[in-house]
Amino acid sequence: MSHPAHAVPHPVHVPGSPVPGGAPPEGPLTLDRREGPYGEVVLRQRGEHFEIIANGCFLMDTSDGRSERLLVDAALAELAGGPAAPEVLIGGLGVGFSLVRAVQEDRWGRITVVEREAAVIDWHRAGPLAAVSGAALADPRTDVVAADLVAYVREGAGGRVFDALCLDIDNGPEWTVTEDNGGLYSPAGLAACRDLLRPGGVLAVWSAQPSAAFEAALRNAGFTGVRTEEIPVVRGVPDVVHLARKGA
Repeated sequence: MSHPAHAVPHPVHVPGSPVPGGAPPEGPLTLDRREGPYGEVVLRQRGEHFEIIANGCFLMDTSDGRSERLLVDAALAELAGGPAAPEVLIGGLGVGFSLVRAVQEDRWGRITVVEREAAVIDWHRAGPLAAVSGAALADPRTDVVAADLVAYVREGAGGRVFDALCLDIDNGPEWTVTEDNGGLYSPAGLAACRDLLRPGGVLAVWSAQPSAAFEAALRNAGFTGVRTEEIPVVRGVPDVVHLARKGA
């Protein structure tokens, strides 16, 4: 997004700190709302936690983060015995859990985060989400690229290649935030992902639900070792991470 944030009269609360005035509010507070080329993106505070809403669709919040951490951990585990300092591309900054987890692991080399929403980057650099990711953004291995991930992948990432791609820009391959994102999970999109990986590299894709069709699409795109790791949730189907390898 290109234009500055709208002024919002609500106080900003960092998770874990006392809520001004006593008890946490019953409903969510809108801390920032922006309109841009991809639609509306909103940052809300609900009690001690923050939520990101895109075009009216709930994306994620700071209440848990297990599956976002698994996205990175599972990719690194798949690279066991591989390069000493693997390079990872994280698609989507979100609430910062995947980036923070990557920075906590000394084995990762360069950590590149691609985020298309200027508002999300602002919230992490100088807003409420700095409490989550400030130290991770300051890590010398971290590089934030302000770009649309789909275009970034399609255009070849400026000639760069990676050992792992950890993608979390939608609620899953079958539940995209914007229509254009569907191209990332198409045969051409998956082929472009494969081309960004070094031999033996790992593609990890977060999803709010398992997808046998996406597993088949990964195999059809030439990936091997396709599997799905599940993270149980309180209600409904589990969150999952789809994993696949590029042939050596």
